[in-house]
Order: sequence, then structure tokens, then C-alpha cells
Amino acid sequence: MKKMSSDMPLVKVRIGLDDTDHHESGCTTESMDSLLRKLDLEVNIRIVERRLVRLWPFAERRTRGNGALGALIEVNDSKRGDLLATCSEWFNSLMESISKFPDSEFEASPCLLISLTDMPEEWYWSSVREDVECSERMKMVLDNGCTVFTSGTDWGVVGASAAVSWSPKPDSSWELVAWRGDSNIGKPRKVKYGTISQLEALFPETFMNRDPTKKKGLIAPRTPCPVLYGIRGTSSEAVEEAHIWLQSQPEVEKCESYAIHITNQLSDDHISSEMRGTVISPPIEIKGGHSYASVFSEGRRQRLVAFSEGGPVNRLLRSTRPGDIVSWTGLISPEGDIHLEKLCIVDATPRISSRPICCSRTMRSAGKGQLLRCLICGRTQEKLWLTFPPNHERRVITGHWAEPNPSNRRHLASPLPLH
Repeated sequence: MKKMSSDMPLVKVRIGLDDTDHHESGCTTESMDSLLRKLDLEVNIRIVERRLVRLWPFAERRTRGNGALGALIEVNDSKRGDLLATCSEWFNSLMESISKFPDSEFEASPCLLISLTDMPEEWYWSSVREDVECSERMKMVLDNGCTVFTSGTDWGVVGASAAVSWSPKPDSSWELVAWRGDSNIGKPRKVKYGTISQLEALFPETFMNRDPTKKKGLIAPRTPCPVLYGIRGTSSEAVEEAHIWLQSQPEVEKCESYAIHITNQLSDDHISSEMRGTVISPPIEIKGGHSYASVFSEGRRQRLVAFSEGGPVNRLLRSTRPGDIVSWTGLISPEGDIHLEKLCIVDATPRISSRPICCSRTMRSAGKGQLLRCLICGRTQEKLWLTFPPNHERRVITGHWAEPNPSNRRHLASPLPLH
């Protein structure tokens, strides 16, 4: 990067970008990188920070990964006009390339937002926790003096405004994104699972590299986009060291370029609080292996849903019984259900340990939901818990949280601590 002139005051500029990609082409991370490279070349900027911000998981329009890009840059005060002109030129070129994307249900609807002042942090929190009306957010953005470039629709303004209004925390995570050369896009990526396992062992400050339960790497996407891989970690130094090592391995595809972003991933920012309630109905498993159960919490009935992909969470929900006290984190869907991300049985009601005895023989069940029956005298009885000495009671293990396997967690979900 060129040395900036010191005889002019520097101004900070906040840039937000979203909705430039398509499920079969493009990537907003690469789009932001190309803009910053152009600004560096033509306006001589200094990049202070790059941001990768994930948004509300239930948003009506979710581009691949559901993330927006942000950047904090510095530029000579005299170059502000040149910066806006360069951004306008770049955006027009972007729109021309997007017009060549294949037709799809959701066309790319880019928004490039530029601000010279701090934006309300509430923009970020509403964008990560709830549905946001695009036209209302656009009005707020314009009222706050932002310069906005759009495709004619407002879809991308929510993510772009979230990226400029987010305030990273001291413990925020980092992600290094490496991009492929044009000639490799569409071809299988050369990043083997065994190499990813070595990376995880050598660089413990990186995380979410693989899913050992499925022997599946998580750093390389499986879509025809320009991203080669993304390495997540606790610091910019950690992810860069891991990347340099990975690129030194002969069996790994060489990247064209890379950049490091501070992110809101693994933050649980999309979750307002941990909840607790009492299970009031037996769990029900439906087609596809998904499960749900009703709970009473905060004075009303609510329905917990665990999808089959949730693995341990799904199994734990299916093990609950009426009367169990459970805690959970999750999101309320547009339909009002709570989609579980983590679940814990805090206190369990007793389970049936053994059938009662009648006529010197154990009573038998007539089937699911049926009474117990004595095969000799015909007496029936409800299924009951039989009390044994404490060291013989079989009860559900309580106090242990369940979460999905790594490959089925949301980008925003914070993993449970290792025990």
C-alpha cells in the first residue's frame, strides 16, 4: 500500500456492502475486496479494519452465508470527493457484472453505504435479532447523512447498515478469507480433510475447522463461488499463521489473495437471553426426524422445535417428559415456534425404571400409550415409577447442555465450552 500524504488531515470513512452475490456466482467478500483494492489504487486509502457481519437467520432474503461486509478506512480529507466518485464507478461496474448472473428467485440487490460518522448501534442489533423493514431502514440511513448506492431496491441496505453500525468486542472472532484464481472457480477445491485436521492440531487458536462426527472439513465451501476457504480464530495473527502454513502444504490449492476480517460469528448476538420452562406435553417426532414438545414459560405455552440436523439437541428433546424443567437458547421463527440451538434438562421427573409386579409376575404393556396389564388376573394399572433405593434409581442426566454437531451450527452460534 502506498504511503499516505501527511500534510492533509485524515478522515475516517465507514463502508458497508451487502447482497452482491448469487447462489451460483459471486461473493460479497470478494466484492468488498475488489472495491478496497480500487480505492487503494486510485484514492490512496488506509484500511483500518475489515468486518464480516452475519445477520438475522430468518431474514426473508438470505444471500449465501447471510453475511454483510464492512470496512473502516482512512483517507485524506481532500480526497473525499474522489472516493465517492470511485465508489460510484465501481458500483456501476458491479451492476453490469451482476446483470450476467443466471436468473433465480432472488436476484442480487446490492447496496453500498458510505458514512463519515458513527451510526446508531441499534441498527446492528435489530438486524441480527429481528426482521427489519427495508424501506424504513433506508429512510433512517438517508436521514443520518449516509451516501447510498443501490440497484433500485432496498434489500441490501439492512446488511450494509448493520456492517457500519456494529461495534466489535474485545473477544470478537476473526476470519481469514482466501480467494481462488478465476481459472479454478467451478473446479473441486484441493483442501483435504487430513490437512485440515493437522491445521487444527497445530493452531489451537483456530476453531470450527472440521466436524469430527462426520469427518468433514468446514473451512472450504461447496458452492461455485470465488472463496477457497475461510479460517476462523481468536485473533488476526492466529488465522494468518494458520493460512500461511496451509498454503505451504503441497497438496493444498494456492490462493489468489486473502484478507482478514473481524466478525460477529460465534457471538450468540442473535440470542437475547437463555430461557427456562416446564415441559407440558410428550415430545412428538414427525416426518424427517424432526421433533417438537410444548413447554410452559413466562406465563404462556410455547413450542420447542429440534430439527433432525440438530443431532444431540433433537435426541435430548425427544427424551424429555412432561414435568421436566428445561433451559434453552434458540430463535422464535416467523410462525412462533422456538427453533432450538442449545438445550439442557435442568431437573427431570422420574422415569419408569421397572414394571410393577402382579401375581408374582411383572405386568405387561398392551402397547404405546396403553395401560399395564397382568396376564394372569387381568388387572390393569397406569405406568408408574417404582421407588428403589437411591443408588438403584435410573434417572435422566441433568445439567448437561446439548448443541448440534459443528457442521449444523449457525455462524452466529457460540459453541459450548469444552469439558
